[in-house]
Amino acid sequence: MKAYVFPGQAAQFVGMGQDMYESSSLARDLFEEANSILGFPITEVMFTGTEEDLKETRVTQPSVFLHSVIRAKMAGKEFSPDMVAGHSLGEFSALVANGALDFESGLQLVYKRALAMQQACEKNPGTMAAIVGLDDAITETICQTIDDVVVPANYNCPGQLVISGSLAGVESATVKLSEAGAKRAIIIAVGGAFHSPLMKPAEDELAAAIESTIFKNPTCPIYQNVDAKPHLDPAEIKMNLIKQLTSPVRWTSIMEQMIADGATQFIEVGGTGKMLTSFVKRIDRNMPTEAL
Repeated sequence: MKAYVFPGQAAQFVGMGQDMYESSSLARDLFEEANSILGFPITEVMFTGTEEDLKETRVTQPSVFLHSVIRAKMAGKEFSPDMVAGHSLGEFSALVANGALDFESGLQLVYKRALAMQQACEKNPGTMAAIVGLDDAITETICQTIDDVVVPANYNCPGQLVISGSLAGVESATVKLSEAGAKRAIIIAVGGAFHSPLMKPAEDELAAAIESTIFKNPTCPIYQNVDAKPHLDPAEIKMNLIKQLTSPVRWTSIMEQMIADGATQFIEVGGTGKMLTSFVKRIDRNMPTEAL
């Protein structure tokens, strides 16, 4: 069974999508449609912008979404997922890929999500840190001892967990986690405290947009971030998308559940094609992986 996975923020790179635009009329039409939907030429930033330009949340999220979704559409009949999942933002790409959302609705939601998250970051400044080489339970326990906002945010793979919270909270946690034996506890360059309680203003704003958007029955299950379980019901999918901004990304559990449910190959769609497949290899090094 083929499991298609879609990356989130941090999968952007300078020049992303330009080769697709120049080689495919389908891609070119979709990129131009995206420029019209967004009301600004995002293709200019994607193709010729700097790394700093691409790091801006309002640009990063639609750029990564477009790169993944258009890549999947270019594959045509060869794109035949039995199951899908997306890391954070990538969940929206996965929902377009399995037919639950149409291209325009997906892009509009991603852009609203990006703007809401950017505003939440300005209202509640925060950051994130990668914790490597420490048992998840130890990281969870230490986060609970910090007298400020800091929570597990991304369970990426065994031995790698990202924490998120206030500037002071994350800084204090990294010190304690290093003392507890973490191989690395490094603050990462992100715009704010994603997947933490500090994203509540963004969650409230995005909820209304999600509720008013039409979701169709998907062609295959999506394994969602909040519970790592497969979902086919549009109402459940909506509810889990709303919860996603303030809940941790349970990526390790998603990969384990997909494998338990019969996945025999993982295909990463978009970005560099290496981020999520590297996580899969940490769970099952013999699992076949490829990039689309």
